[in-house]
Amino acid sequence: MLMDMIEDEIKSLMKVFILVVASLSYTYFIVGKNIPGGKIRFLSLFPVFYYFTVLPLTISSIALKGTTSFFFTWLADFKLILFSFDQGPLSLDQSFISFISVSCLPINIKQNSPPLKSRDKKPLLSLPIIIFLGLLVVHIYCNHNQLINPSFLLVLYLYLSLEILLAFGATLARVMLGAELEPQSNEPYLSTSLQDFWGKRWNLMISSILRPTVYHPMCHVSAHVFGRKWASVPAVLAAFVVSGLMHELIFYYMNNMELPTWEVTFYFVLHGICTAMEVGVKKALNGKWQLHPLISGPLTLGFVVVTTMCYFLPPALRSGSDLGIKEFGSVLNFFKEKLISIAM
Repeated sequence: MLMDMIEDEIKSLMKVFILVVASLSYTYFIVGKNIPGGKIRFLSLFPVFYYFTVLPLTISSIALKGTTSFFFTWLADFKLILFSFDQGPLSLDQSFISFISVSCLPINIKQNSPPLKSRDKKPLLSLPIIIFLGLLVVHIYCNHNQLINPSFLLVLYLYLSLEILLAFGATLARVMLGAELEPQSNEPYLSTSLQDFWGKRWNLMISSILRPTVYHPMCHVSAHVFGRKWASVPAVLAAFVVSGLMHELIFYYMNNMELPTWEVTFYFVLHGICTAMEVGVKKALNGKWQLHPLISGPLTLGFVVVTTMCYFLPPALRSGSDLGIKEFGSVLNFFKEKLISIAM
């Protein structure tokens, strides 16, 4: 039964891959090369926006729904919105392979850098450890979750799975393109403030997309109302609101289209308010005083972990989706039993 489900998902993913390539071929060769950047190009890409938005509905697996909605419904759609106006990481100056890679994967190519073959490659020494910890968390959650708080295990799983997903996406892009990539994360557990955590350390692909699509336009508008000094405060809050709505949409797909409870959106609004207040206080003090990192670091991580357990994860736990961790655990147990039977 499980093997049949895996085969069905592989067939679905193949169809998705073909349609994604077709959509991006239309974007690159027909729209991009024949329609100048602006409103007309934006309107011409509506079929692609629509397909990328409903794409997760064609997949049954909870984990794959989450991955495709993150890669396509959020990142790819936002990158294509920027491309509509000749902004962002996508450009007609790129080769078609590069255009597809940057569109589909959570990566940004570092500009003005030589190919990787002429530079020292950065070893991914931490990746095997992260994979091992991820498998351990899945095993404990699926078999011994009475030992540790399930919500805390899901927080670890969320961090580790995202790190693994980004690392594999980056590795695939490096093999295909031979180019150096912008960093995707930067040791978020070393964060010393919410601004540091969200803007400089955690899932940098999201912040790199939200800056040109939400933050900078909102800064421009807010400057006329609040002045340049304080324009960033409402802009930060706006970026978090958009992030919350996109995460709510991802949960909507993963929870089999259950009506949202808006806890996830509240989580990001709460962090947006706190981050905006943090930015405002820093501006008011002009950097004259700040907490020592040994104090601000644990406070920041504690706030992130506790609020994640209280507001971000409950919808997934109530719906039974568990962010796909049980699904992944079933697959691991299936292959483990197969290996044991072969060895015997």
